[in-house]
Amino acid sequence: MAATAATTTAVAVIRDWRGWPTVTRALWRRSLRFRTLTITLLLTSTAILITCVTMALVIQNDLFESRKNEALEDAARSVNQAQTTLDATALGDDPAALRELWDSVQEDLGRNSTAEGLAGFRVDGGAAAVSLNGFTAGLSANSISPALRNRVVKFDDWQSWQSASLDVDGRTVPGVIVGQQLQVPEAGPFEVYFAYDLADADNTLTFVQRTLWIAGIGLIAIVAAISFVVLRTVSTPIVEAAETSARLASGDLAVRIDVHGEDEIATLGRSFNAMADSIESQIKELGELSLVQQRFVSDVSHELRTPLTTIRLAADMLNDQRGEFDPTTARTTELLHTQVQRFETLLSDLLEISRYDAGSVQLELEATSLAHLAEDIIEQMQPLADGRGSELRLVAPGGYSPVDMDPRRVRRVLRNLIGNAIEHGEGRPIIVTVDSNQHSVAAGVRDFGLGMDPADAERVFDRFWRADPSRQRTIGGTGLGLSIALGDATLHGGTLGVWSELGVGTNFVLTLPRRGDASDGPSPIPLEPQESLGEIGDATQPIQLADLPAELFDRGSLE
Repeated sequence: MAATAATTTAVAVIRDWRGWPTVTRALWRRSLRFRTLTITLLLTSTAILITCVTMALVIQNDLFESRKNEALEDAARSVNQAQTTLDATALGDDPAALRELWDSVQEDLGRNSTAEGLAGFRVDGGAAAVSLNGFTAGLSANSISPALRNRVVKFDDWQSWQSASLDVDGRTVPGVIVGQQLQVPEAGPFEVYFAYDLADADNTLTFVQRTLWIAGIGLIAIVAAISFVVLRTVSTPIVEAAETSARLASGDLAVRIDVHGEDEIATLGRSFNAMADSIESQIKELGELSLVQQRFVSDVSHELRTPLTTIRLAADMLNDQRGEFDPTTARTTELLHTQVQRFETLLSDLLEISRYDAGSVQLELEATSLAHLAEDIIEQMQPLADGRGSELRLVAPGGYSPVDMDPRRVRRVLRNLIGNAIEHGEGRPIIVTVDSNQHSVAAGVRDFGLGMDPADAERVFDRFWRADPSRQRTIGGTGLGLSIALGDATLHGGTLGVWSELGVGTNFVLTLPRRGDASDGPSPIPLEPQESLGEIGDATQPIQLADLPAELFDRGSLE
């Protein structure tokens, strides 16, 4: 159990760690403060890093050069003093005196220099009357490279040096070895080497570098703190303005920015508040004007109903007796009856639109089969389609099980869509498709008539709009049918979409959710149809729902 818990914790940590790039990218895109602070810290850190590295290298080089020059001067002074002593002493041909002098010179070399180690070797091949031994004092011959010895032998009047690692008190420290020739009378030239410990310079360099890095990190922290404070001072009003504008866009027209001071940010805040005041006043004026218009339409519609009822009764009575009139009067009576009916329909649509604008429309839901509803509408519209030479075909692979809807409003939507298809279908077949899936039910009305271009299709739901103003409405529509149909679909939480192409036809798809206020998945009927008129052929024969088995209508059987 403990191992399992530890594994779970480790996986959670890994997942959290893997999520950091996503969080960072989101902050980079959405936060101006985070983006600016990050860029500032990156540039500052880069500048401080370059400065610290450059200073460390310069200090390191200066310390080494200084200690090296001190070592060279110290070695040259010691060798010169020893050479002076050797040249000033007259020994004659006494080898013992020369050896005694050589021992004294060795002591003087160690006493007159600050070197940690000394070594001397007779130059091979030199002519010597007296044989003298070399010496070592704290400096092993193995520490001296052959290249340094070759340079000392080759250039008898030059100083040569090399960097080396020295063994001092059992520890390895950095150092420098300086070599030079010393001319011993009667014994020939000797190679003399001085070893100088540079540990103090290395310690100084380490201290300086540590100080530089601590100072650099501290400086970055100070810059970060200063940048955060400055950015907070500058960005807080911007964030407040963004939040205020978002609240203003969501409909809270009374929200304003708190303005302090007289700087540019304060000027921006005052300008924003002035703009918000102007927008609020204009929206209120438009709202009041819209209410006046809605009230006017509603009042006029209601007031016109009483005289219209009287006129309709009179027109019906005259229309019933038109057979007794002369042809001109009979035709006039028939036109009067038709236009009074159209006027009554227009008043009803205006009242419905005013209810939508006022937000007072309520659904009367009941379980209804969309397929049965479509069959009823097709039967009602069949005489009109026959008169226009169009064939109505129903294709219903789904949509039989009842779904909660307002049947009166859905019936009105289908009647409007089929009526438009009959009017603009150019006498070609009209396909009414009903289908469903687990999320929604849908009905599509496809005609193969005139069609519209995409710009016209975007405006097809506008009130009183027609794609071709020169065309007269032959069926008697009011110009509000599609707008009301879209409102009915939206009221159900569904959608009403349109696809159209000039010379190809138009397809309307009504989609209603099975449950809830909105459909979660795709519509069971695609908005853009895949078949052309030639491909339809006889594949979509009318379906008589009454001939289907009763068990197919059980809830969910064909869904």
